[in-house]
Order: sequence, then structure tokens, then C-alpha cells
Amino acid sequence: MTTAAVATATRAMRRPARSRSLKAWYRNGTLVAGLVIVGLLVLAAVLAPLLTPYDPIEQDLQNALLSPSADHWLGTDKYGRDVLTRLLYGARVDLRIGFLAVLIPFVVGSVLGALAGYFGGWFDAIVMRVVDVFFAFPFYVLVIVLVFVFGSGEKSIYLAIAAVSWVAYAKIMRGELLVAKKQDYVVAARLGGMSHSRILVRHIAPNVMSQALIYAMSDIVMDILAIVTLGYLGLGIAPPTAEWGSMILDGQEFITTQWLQATIPGLAVVVTSLGLSLLGDGLSDQLSPERRK
Repeated sequence: MTTAAVATATRAMRRPARSRSLKAWYRNGTLVAGLVIVGLLVLAAVLAPLLTPYDPIEQDLQNALLSPSADHWLGTDKYGRDVLTRLLYGARVDLRIGFLAVLIPFVVGSVLGALAGYFGGWFDAIVMRVVDVFFAFPFYVLVIVLVFVFGSGEKSIYLAIAAVSWVAYAKIMRGELLVAKKQDYVVAARLGGMSHSRILVRHIAPNVMSQALIYAMSDIVMDILAIVTLGYLGLGIAPPTAEWGSMILDGQEFITTQWLQATIPGLAVVVTSLGLSLLGDGLSDQLSPERRK
């Protein structure tokens, strides 16, 4: 069997499944609901300068702790800053870090897991022992410790999350590769004389990435919760930058009189987590083998 024949055969095997998985995605209510919620949150964050006339960090002590009104829909905080404005700009910070913090672990973990599962041997043993060590410690504990070591700030958060999160992707991809490398189209590609890199990138990767992508949605939720937790503990983004965790911390002392200040950022975290969870569940259903049949 020639290389061209093998490539044609493998493409023919993949095309129907892929097209069926994308067919009628708009009928998947869970997926649509997740897309709508996440899309509106991202849109509000991007358009924050157009949606509010106030500066998120400029103080106005004469208008501190105002109740909701036509001028300040969610009131003002103890420094006179508009709560809605800080909520929108806080979404920019938390969503940006949450999404970008997934990229490095996703790429590094997927590559290492794929190589470990495909080649096996000593490389697989080393990668999995490292993965086992990281899994022995709770996620949030490791992130907090690493941020404490690296220092507060956005770069430290990226490094801490990347150093901890890659292990989950490595484990997922290794399991997928252990199954995929025994499939007929991979065996046929090997017999056709294709290189390992071409088999991995062009034939295996498109068929095994779905589980890692689905997990990435829940991983973004964990990252955002980690960012908010760090902000609440004073280890996250340095003030006066608007961030949901620091907003909850600042508002908790007025919880009996100005309860919106701490409650609204908390609700924003809940809605964001709900949207991403629905998006992940919808993707899982859309890409499931049963739906592709």
C-alpha cells in the first residue's frame, strides 16, 4: 500500500465522523446555552469602555458607598468607584487570564502525553511518574504555594497555573493515544511508511483532541476560581486593578449594609462557571461517539 493510498483511506475514515459531529450543532441546547452565556460575558468585557463612562480605578471619596441609582446602577465602593465599571473591567482581567492560562498547559501537556502514549518505554515511565507526583497534591494548594514563591502578579499566576495544570492534559492524551495507536488507520499509516510525526499530527491528533478540548472548558473554570481565590487572599492581581476576587474582599466588610459589593462579583463568578460548564457539557455531547454514528 502506497503512502498516497494510506492518506486517502485515513481521510475517508475520518471525514464522515467529523462532519456528523458538526451537523446540527444548533440543536444542542446545552452547547447553545453555553455559547450564549460565554459569548455575552466576553462581549461585555471587550466592550467595557463603551458600556460605562467611569474609570475603574479613579477614586471619588465624596461619592463613596452610594446605593444603586440611575448614575451608578450597582452603587459605588468605599473609594467611590463605580461597582458596575469595576465588574466589567474585572471580567476583562479574569477571563483573559483564565483563557490564556489554559493555553500553555494544554499544549505542553497534550504534547508530552501524546508522545508518552505513542512511544511508551522509558519516556512514558518518566512522564507518568512526574504526573503522579503532581496529582498527589491538591490543585489550589500548589497554585497558592507557587504564587507565594513567585510573587503576586499576572505573570506569576500564569506560571503557577501552567506548572500545575499540564499534568491533567498529559494523562488524558496518553490514554487517548494508547487506544488510538492500535486503530486500523494508524496501523495502515505505519505500513505505508509514514513518519511518526506525520502520523501523530495529521492522522491521530484530529481524532483524539476532543477530550482535551472538553476538559479545557472545565479547566478554565478552575483557573478563574483560582484567580478569584488568589485575589481574595491578596496574592493575585495587585490593586487598584479591578478583579473579582479583590472586589469580593473589599465588599465583605459592608456585607450587611452594601451587600451588592461582594455579592455581584460572586454571582459573576457563578455565571461564568455555569456558562463554561454548559459549553463543556455541550461539546462533550456534540463530539461523543454516539452522536457521530
